[in-house]
Amino acid sequence: MLVVMTGGIDLSTPGTLTLAAMIMVGVGEQSDDRIWMAFLVALAAAAAIGLVNGVLIGGLKLNPLIVTLAVGQVVVGVLSRYVRTFPVQSPVPTALSEWTSTRILGVSPIFWIGLVVTALLVVALRYTTAGRRFQVVGANPVSSQVVGVRVTLNQILVYVVAAMFYAVAGVALAGLLRNPGVNIGSPYLLGPIAAVVIGGASLTGGLASPLSTLVAAFFLTGLNQMMRSLGLATALQFVVFGIVIIGGMLVSGDRIIKGVEQLMRERRRPALVPAEERGSTGNTT
Repeated sequence: MLVVMTGGIDLSTPGTLTLAAMIMVGVGEQSDDRIWMAFLVALAAAAAIGLVNGVLIGGLKLNPLIVTLAVGQVVVGVLSRYVRTFPVQSPVPTALSEWTSTRILGVSPIFWIGLVVTALLVVALRYTTAGRRFQVVGANPVSSQVVGVRVTLNQILVYVVAAMFYAVAGVALAGLLRNPGVNIGSPYLLGPIAAVVIGGASLTGGLASPLSTLVAAFFLTGLNQMMRSLGLATALQFVVFGIVIIGGMLVSGDRIIKGVEQLMRERRRPALVPAEERGSTGNTT
């Protein structure tokens, strides 16, 4: 969501998420005492990936789609090399998998973490100076540059912060799976983008609602689980998911706003025509 608010896109999500998960395996070495060390290494690696994306996109003004896709491929290559340093299908530390399998009020702790992160984003974007400046940068970077806001710095930092969120998700997913593989991030290539778009955000940048994005993510997850429970073929699941994404883009926030603006202009157009001109037009006819 944060990346989309700046008018960008991040296709390095699967690689970053998977790398963080495999770091929990490799650095964790199945030892509960090394969980925090592995977690910090995963965050640092993700921050480095985000920094590369941010510098290339925000600093050098390269195309976000191409840059993040290329960086994602580099991460996959590094990941393929890294997983050879420890046994295949090694488990994460036991304490991590036990924590993710616990229940708080009948729900996984990962759910509560998601709610907390969403609440923090809402507060940060609405009630802090840095959050409001960030929204201004996403809505109109040119005007932000004119009034003295550091547009480039904000664009770089957003990729760093987003990548660190991917790492947190990767660590949580590794705990749930216990034995993560090198393909666990593949389903998360377009899913996050679809959630943001269905949540009403504009792909051209601007305002977005963390709460709406969270609800859209739950909708897509529920849809995926429903199709699996119905026993639909994998090919049909991809078709349905793709149709939902296209439908979400058709009713996305920027298209709705443009449609409302066009409707308002059409209604105001007769009122802007001078009375004399309307009268002469009527006499002519």
